[in-house]
Amino acid sequence: MKMLPWLLVFSVLGLRAWDTPTLVSRNEWGSRTLNCSAQLTQPVAYVIMDQLMKLECQEQNICSWKLRGLQSHFVYTKGWCDLPYNFLIGDDGRVYEGVGWNTQGLHTQGYNNNSLGIAFFGSKMGSSPTPAALSAAEGLIAYAIQKGHLSPNYIQPLILKNEICLVPQKPVMPKTVCPNIITRSTWGARETQCPKMNLPAKYVIIIHTAGRSCNMSVDCQFCVRDIQTFLMDQRDFCDIAYHFLVGQDGGVYEGVGWHTLGSHTYGYNDIALGIAFIGNFVEKPPNDAALEAAQNLIECAVHEGYLDTNYLLVGHSDVVSILSPGKALYNIIKTWPHFKQ
Repeated sequence: MKMLPWLLVFSVLGLRAWDTPTLVSRNEWGSRTLNCSAQLTQPVAYVIMDQLMKLECQEQNICSWKLRGLQSHFVYTKGWCDLPYNFLIGDDGRVYEGVGWNTQGLHTQGYNNNSLGIAFFGSKMGSSPTPAALSAAEGLIAYAIQKGHLSPNYIQPLILKNEICLVPQKPVMPKTVCPNIITRSTWGARETQCPKMNLPAKYVIIIHTAGRSCNMSVDCQFCVRDIQTFLMDQRDFCDIAYHFLVGQDGGVYEGVGWHTLGSHTYGYNDIALGIAFIGNFVEKPPNDAALEAAQNLIECAVHEGYLDTNYLLVGHSDVVSILSPGKALYNIIKTWPHFKQ
């Protein structure tokens, strides 16, 4: 794979003194409310660059207008919680705040929880960004290191369309970072008393709730409360059935949590973590934000000792005669590590 010549600048970037770039905040460019909940643990180990084609802009008002349109595309057309990038850089040399320093982007599956995603907003494929844009990117990286957002020994993979070509400065692997979990107190859970779980679990069972899905944190919290109420009042469960629930806002919602026995799968409740995607995924799979949140949660479970390192991952329908987790979701999870049909 060929590198774009201008990207080589950042693979060999020296940390000399750079001017702090001009930052255009979300409020200044007219952003809608940020609805992403997954937080970055800093400093991150990676910087990932991307290009946005056919969106050239040389003035702040034009860049802001195009950025609002781009945000609407990702939120309404793709169903994401916001823009996928932490920051975007215009040919005018300004840095436009995406989801910012503290929130995980959705730019590169497998790296979102340990990287800053920076997109050159307004670059033509095959051509270099303007000197002003390149200088702004260099200044942004230097500032990120100075403020502790980015490791001084960061690695910059080269991302070209759907391909990933890693060009590490040092052979450092990204550390496992647990996703931000929306606690029971945050979503308004009822207090309960259920049996304790013996850990580590041996299985992960992927489930769907089969009801409506949610794309915003406030809606997901309503969904989780409704599910708890239904299962406790109509099915006489001691609590919500699942250990964790995942929304299409990219949020992970604490169900009964790590240490409490779930009620999701007869015969497996004492040996399996039940992770439920909020919604019905028979025909259409969850979005990338939800899928990545679930994968991060599983990695976290292994890292923290809640899940055996040799765990088996199965779909709900593999162990019970049921449509859950839905064909569209099932076709995805069977490509995940540790899957066993």
